[in-house]
Amino acid sequence: MLRPSTPICRTCLHQIRAASSAAASVEAAPIEPSPTNRAPPPLTASQSHSITYKLKAAVLLSRPPLLTRDLTPFEKSYFLYQRRLNERLALPFSRYFYYQRGTPGDIDWKRKIKERKTPARDIGVYNAYGVEGWNDELLVGDSVSEPEEQVERLLSDAEVEVKERDVPGEGKVVKKEEVERPLPRVTEADQAGDTKSLNRALQKTLYLIVNRGKGRWGFPSAELARQESLHTSAERTIVQTGGVNMNTWVVGNIPIGHQVCNYSQGIVNEEKGTVLRGEKIFFMKARILAGQANLKDNQFGLEDFQWLTKEEIQKAFDPRNWNAVKNILPER
Repeated sequence: MLRPSTPICRTCLHQIRAASSAAASVEAAPIEPSPTNRAPPPLTASQSHSITYKLKAAVLLSRPPLLTRDLTPFEKSYFLYQRRLNERLALPFSRYFYYQRGTPGDIDWKRKIKERKTPARDIGVYNAYGVEGWNDELLVGDSVSEPEEQVERLLSDAEVEVKERDVPGEGKVVKKEEVERPLPRVTEADQAGDTKSLNRALQKTLYLIVNRGKGRWGFPSAELARQESLHTSAERTIVQTGGVNMNTWVVGNIPIGHQVCNYSQGIVNEEKGTVLRGEKIFFMKARILAGQANLKDNQFGLEDFQWLTKEEIQKAFDPRNWNAVKNILPER
């Protein structure tokens, strides 16, 4: 082996001989016990028990947003620019394309075009074919793109003249029929800070959280019964928490997240030979379609409930529970 047919240099031959002698000495040396090859110590009574966890199903019962979110300043300016651009494209059509000459619609059109000085109703005083027709961008500080200003313009334009009469000393007076105003985006519950109302924070998702006592807020949850699925357990938890006056829908059979809570010290059950290490909580998604929660007959000793947004939940939860759910809650 040390004298191969192929020529080899003296340095390589010396290294091969040293390696062969080192391998022979290792094989002949007795194996000393080490921390890695020693036999494991005998198990104690608590270590010989199987570790178990209490399984729970928690329900993220939510009310989805009812309104679109507020527009950003850039979106407001962009939409106004698009409407003014459309004004240029629509003006070549004669008004008689839409209204027959001499009809009430034609007469109302003539009156309104004198008031707003432009065919469109919510783009401000803008003449697409005038000298400043190119200047259709929004100026700084202009309120034309604000939704509140546009609503006022649309309501004013929708008013219809219903009666015209002469008043002595005042001349000709025209009475206009007022139009029903849209509901505000901020409700009375928002202004009063009523966190138990579902008629608040209409632009965001609201979640039901409950108080288990001593200021401990969390989502409704219950331990799984024998041979019970997560979907069935979530439905039972909703009824046993908020009563039967809520029309709800558990979205699916698969949880959208989970949390593992370990006890500071395991609970030993000598009869079953188990150690209860902690809880594993699986979060199920659900929607409320109608009704309201009522904790009067709840079976978990709950003291109070609230409907909160994601930002408000962060303030109500302790950091450990918040870190477990913050990534499964949508931003709005």
